[in-house]
Amino acid sequence: MDDFSAHPTLPVPPTAEKRPERIEQLGRVRTDDYAWLKDADWQKVMRDPTVLRPDIRAHLEAENTYTKAMLAGTEALQATMFQEMRGRIKEDDSSVPSSDGAFDYYVRYETGAQHPIYARRPRGRDDGEQVLLDADAAAKGKAFFDIGHAEHSDDHALFAFAVDEQGSEYFRIDVKDLATGEVLAGPVDSSTGSFAFSPDGAWLFWIWRDENGRPAKIYRRPARGGEDVLVYHEPDGGMFLSIGVTQSRAFIQIGSGNHETSEVRLIPAADPTAAPKVVEPRREGLRYEIEHWNGRFVVLTNADGAVDYKLCWTDPADPAKSNWRDWISHQPGRYLVGMVAHKDWFVRVERVDADNRIVVTARDGLAEYVIDFDEEAYALSAEGGYEYDTSTLRFVYQSPTTPRSTYDYDMATRERTLRKVQEIPSGHDPARYVARRLYAAAADGAQVPITVLMRADTALDGSAPLMLYGYGAYGIPMEPSFSIRSLSLVDRGWIWATAHIRGGTEKGWGWFLDGRAERKTNTFTDFIACAEHLHAQGYGAPERTTAYGGSAGGMLMGAITNLRPELWAGVIAAVPFVDVLNTMSDAALPLTPPEWPEWGNPLEDAGAYDRIAGYSPYDQVHEAPYPAVLATGGLSDPRVTYWEPAKWVAKLRAHSTSGDPVLLKINMEAGHGGASGRFDFLKEIALDYAFAVWAVERGWERDADKTSDA
Repeated sequence: MDDFSAHPTLPVPPTAEKRPERIEQLGRVRTDDYAWLKDADWQKVMRDPTVLRPDIRAHLEAENTYTKAMLAGTEALQATMFQEMRGRIKEDDSSVPSSDGAFDYYVRYETGAQHPIYARRPRGRDDGEQVLLDADAAAKGKAFFDIGHAEHSDDHALFAFAVDEQGSEYFRIDVKDLATGEVLAGPVDSSTGSFAFSPDGAWLFWIWRDENGRPAKIYRRPARGGEDVLVYHEPDGGMFLSIGVTQSRAFIQIGSGNHETSEVRLIPAADPTAAPKVVEPRREGLRYEIEHWNGRFVVLTNADGAVDYKLCWTDPADPAKSNWRDWISHQPGRYLVGMVAHKDWFVRVERVDADNRIVVTARDGLAEYVIDFDEEAYALSAEGGYEYDTSTLRFVYQSPTTPRSTYDYDMATRERTLRKVQEIPSGHDPARYVARRLYAAAADGAQVPITVLMRADTALDGSAPLMLYGYGAYGIPMEPSFSIRSLSLVDRGWIWATAHIRGGTEKGWGWFLDGRAERKTNTFTDFIACAEHLHAQGYGAPERTTAYGGSAGGMLMGAITNLRPELWAGVIAAVPFVDVLNTMSDAALPLTPPEWPEWGNPLEDAGAYDRIAGYSPYDQVHEAPYPAVLATGGLSDPRVTYWEPAKWVAKLRAHSTSGDPVLLKINMEAGHGGASGRFDFLKEIALDYAFAVWAVERGWERDADKTSDA
């Protein structure tokens, strides 16, 4: 095939200037030709993108112009897919109300609205609505608007909400007086968006984000405004912070933790200005969570080699680890995902072989029983709710073929009440589709689950296009849930497959540990094994396969593109973490110190340096026949900075021998999550999917031929 960049009938891609920067580190030397794409004042850019250096802005805008021109032939398909996805959304939708005292709280959307209305009404009634926040009205005229968190005080007098108007994840917290409807003066600035009212409604606890974008301090202020008092300062820049209240409402919790170590501090709700006390001091490798139930603390922990976690009891008067007593013992392969406490009932969620189940325990006698479903692949989650003294458990069930279904479950009678099934206005017939669970043998013999969704009439002869999605990091599972988006490909005869690769927790915490740090490459080879297994079974073929992943899944995309470029017709890398070695070597970046346990610290550990350098997608780009690539990013993204995809695309384009296009799309008005509106976001997904079709059908060749004929 001719050199794509030289084809006279197609747009010419931007060529990023090479400005070599020599980097010496731990006795190793590397050269970065595109380091200049990182603005030296990136912290300011995150808060105000207008200060981006002009030469960088010009290059990013040139990339956007080129991508738009290359994909011009897909614009009709993008518009059609967008309308399909929007047509599957009930525009005037409402959540199932959650009862709390005298009120039912809920979220609803009006037709055409991008953002929700937060509201309440008298309990058990359908009238008397009080709007707590009209987020759509507040978002008018703003290019980006996101509510990170919203909650009411226990006394129902106040409503607080965290707003990000840039995508940088620096939030402002406003507090509204629900009696007067007025937003109180003196909002919280520079927050992570996380906050909690004390149960007495007198205080607001909130997390401060420092100039490098890290959660560093927890403050307390009078809920109606006033002086901030430092409650806790986290000395370790590698720790994340959380703030919350136990479900019993008896304790305020402060959590510190990273991906392998955690620590909990408690403040009695009866004395919210008291100093927080540590449950068990942090110790590398020890993780634990606390819930308060039946007069004791329940501890969810990996202590004593419980890789997939266990539950322990401990005395609130002396909750240290020395007093932890096993309750639900560790069972390898049964991963304890989480817990929900009610006054007379305790609920735990377990995951076995990529599917969840709910286990209910009665306070009297501690008898327990299981709630599960019999589909081959499904997602099941328990929701805590506001009220502690209730026998009703709310859970949500869904599968690739079954829309999201919300149940209220009476834990005493074991009766299920279906409260809501996700409505698909354009119609959805589950019988038209098939969901399957397959297993691919990894290079070391591990069995990697794959969830497949396709039309029931899809031929398994390799002719159907295949979208293979993966993530594989931080222990985050890709659960087999229902998606209104993937149907736009599946209805066109595509097969959608999700690879449950190591690095997630689909098969337990050990599945995560086997895909991180020194074993990170298992994530990449697992994904490749899934592709090969699917192809061998007739689910697509290399020339009809697009790989798709975002963020840390974007790293996966970069790695598998380097390792096996011939396996993919196209690769979609959304906000891809591809410049791993440079990012993990920059301690000023928001997530670098917290993520050293995940990837390793190349500033101090030569082994970690060599290991990361050996798979970092940007560093491993080499002369090869790369497939068509679409990389996306957000200018104000603090998680995966805009320069990562920009640098990667520049280097890929300079080294690819295939002539296949390498495209970059940077959202100049958004961060890590892309567009903030529920509809605008779908336009970005439609672009991704249209690219997938274009890549499989080699649309650039077709467009070039059309131009030549003209």
